[in-house]
Formats: sequence, C-alpha cells, structure tokens
Amino acid sequence: QVQLVESGGTWVQAGDSLRLSCIASGRSISAYAMAWFRQAPGKERELVAHITSGGATTYADSVKGRFTISRDNANIAVYLQMNSLKPEDTAVYYCAADVVAWRVQTNSNMYAYWGQGTQVTVSS
Repeated sequence: QVQLVESGGTWVQAGDSLRLSCIASGRSISAYAMAWFRQAPGKERELVAHITSGGATTYADSVKGRFTISRDNANIAVYLQMNSLKPEDTAVYYCAADVVAWRVQTNSNMYAYWGQGTQVTVSS
C-alpha cells in the first residue's frame, strides 16, 4: 500500500510560480509511474503531467513549457514546478501512482493510488 500526501497549494497571482510536492510512504514508488492530475469545479479530472519510473515525462498541451514534473533520487517524492501560472490553472491538484511503470495513462480510473489533493488558486 502506498500513501500519497500533496502539499504546496495556495493562492497566487497570475504570472507567479508554485511548487507542489507529493510525498510517498508505505512502499517505494521507484517502480511506479507518477502523475499530477487536476480538477476544476464542474470539470473532469485531467492529466497535467506524467513521469515514468525511468524519468520520461509527458505534459498536457495546456501546461507545456510552464510546468515541470520531477521525482527525487530516493523515489519518495514527486514534484510539480508550475511557472507563469494562469487563472485557468485554478484547480485541486492530485498526485497519483500507476503500478505500470512505463505507460502514460490519461485515464484516472487506472491509477492505483491517490493523494487527497491540494488547492491551487490563481487570481488575475
């Protein structure tokens, strides 16, 4: 069993930067693919960024060039660096783990473990 805890969400102004953290416990996440999803009010949960166990990254078109996903060498944490934030980035951000290490899975139902989410609000 893996427990994921996100932190770092807060209120910021457009153009600001923010770094979200996801700390894993219970089991190593080194063999898992990790992802950040977000869900805005009235919208479906969407994949924002993904990183395989080998470190290959994938991003949603809406965040390419602005967001960076990374995982630490000890494989106990995953981060999302968010730059040039926009009001449309406002959402609850979730960290998720996929037991299939190599695939880029956009379907949130296929992820085995989830954090509780952290709110990011970007004001114009």
